[in-house]
Amino acid sequence: MKTNSLSTWALNVSPSPTLAVDAKAKSLKAAGEDVCGFGAGEPDFDTPEFIKEACAKALADGKTKYAPAAGLPDLRELLAKKYVEENGIAEVRPAQVVVSPGGKYSCYLAILATCSPGDEVIVPAPYWVSYPEMVKLAGAEPKFIFAGDDQGFKVTPDQLRAAVTPNTRMLVLNSPSNPTGAIYSKEEMQALVEVAIENDFYVMSDEIYSRMVYDNQPHVSMLGYPEIRDRLILLDGWSKTYAMTGWRLGYAIWPEACAEQATRLCVNDHSCVNAATQWAGVEALRGPQDAADAMVKAFDERRSVIVDELNAIPGFRCVMPGGAFYAFPNIEGTGMTSQVLQEKMLNEAGVAAISGTSFGAYGEGYLRFSYANSTENIVAAMGRIRDLLAG
Repeated sequence: MKTNSLSTWALNVSPSPTLAVDAKAKSLKAAGEDVCGFGAGEPDFDTPEFIKEACAKALADGKTKYAPAAGLPDLRELLAKKYVEENGIAEVRPAQVVVSPGGKYSCYLAILATCSPGDEVIVPAPYWVSYPEMVKLAGAEPKFIFAGDDQGFKVTPDQLRAAVTPNTRMLVLNSPSNPTGAIYSKEEMQALVEVAIENDFYVMSDEIYSRMVYDNQPHVSMLGYPEIRDRLILLDGWSKTYAMTGWRLGYAIWPEACAEQATRLCVNDHSCVNAATQWAGVEALRGPQDAADAMVKAFDERRSVIVDELNAIPGFRCVMPGGAFYAFPNIEGTGMTSQVLQEKMLNEAGVAAISGTSFGAYGEGYLRFSYANSTENIVAAMGRIRDLLAG
């Protein structure tokens, strides 16, 4: 029957392996099992109260109607101003800002708006699980470049040049990175920018972890390179910085020539973003940043603990992540595959982490741990893993 068949897009897209592990861990907890979860890519903090109050006030004030497809004018103006005043960018216009129902949608919109069947999108690996699926949903083809722990999980300009073909349409760059925590320096970014200009392709710069950079290193934004502004789509949002994952609020800064077309896609896809949520986003930007700063400080402290603990496990080695809240240890010394160790840890030790192969085939030999968890749980879980491997 025709009604029993699905589209090529629906049949070819893969489920999220990270969400699957997180769901299994939560199911075991609900059944009374003692599980330490390191799978979820979300802060373990609550959204600050002043942001929640702003949303409640917006609802009470009747701000419940359709908003403009590209976002509330107040919010777009604040975001443009933020990049000029806080990031030192020469000029960002509100017309370039498109607000979205979550950072994930901004990623998809960037790919959908620029890529067609037959195009190739270069994705450094290991990568966030949704990038290649979004590329496939646009009918394009993902092409992977591997950067392991021996090179700090960062691709080189030579690797990028070697991957470029006449069909290359876009490079996806995520700094700080999920799953590795790697960050690119100003010089490293500059070298990649030059390759993009030489070969005339778009860059989608996913900067959702821009506030989570450690060791007094600056966050290097792709917007800081004027020569690439005509082909750059920058993504960020509120999910990580303000612990607002469930609010579904993100944004992108587009080249001026592309923003109108991106907005047309929004009009026909989701009309607009929830109005009250956008007013909460306004207050998050305007209000005190103490809670966001305290969260980053806590992650920084946990980062040192988890890396030390991981490196004390026989068969593990872990480089220090420069940003985000993930550790990505190499576990080849255990003699087990990533998937086998993931299952063994969860089923026998009650520790939920994510197999490196969830982030592409090149992730074999690694695990991802989200240290959005308490220091006490980190220490306890690492002890369980040591005991498991010793047994």
